[in-house]
Amino acid sequence: MSNAARAISPPPGQPAARPALNPGDLSAAGLRAFFNIAHDWSLSADEQIVLLGSPGRSTFFKWKAAPQTARLGRDTLERLSLILGIYKALQILLPQPEAADTWVKRPNSAPPFGGRPALERMLAGNVSDLVAVRQYLDAMRGGWA
Repeated sequence: MSNAARAISPPPGQPAARPALNPGDLSAAGLRAFFNIAHDWSLSADEQIVLLGSPGRSTFFKWKAAPQTARLGRDTLERLSLILGIYKALQILLPQPEAADTWVKRPNSAPPFGGRPALERMLAGNVSDLVAVRQYLDAMRGGWA
């Protein structure tokens, strides 16, 4: 084995290193998923902008038109991850697509929501509000909270 091959091969018994994730690929995939969720949840452009962390309107529409060109920051990627987790949890908890997709807009008497829809909490603009909704749904699924 050449020195170059030895330098990039993992030691015996060790798994091969995963290729580094390309932030551009994560951004594009995350945005495409987000816009599909926004459609399923019937979110307005203004609601989508808040959930994404309030980028400028021109930036938002650029992301929507060409997600493959976006390079999102850590905060926006974290928001996307939380929203995707919320969506997935709803799909598991409420197998009927209409029930899962309308849950975020229905009044909810659970303590994190105080009779208001989960979307209202999510639109407060803080990442911690997305975390609260995600943790609530994870707890309802029997996962960790």
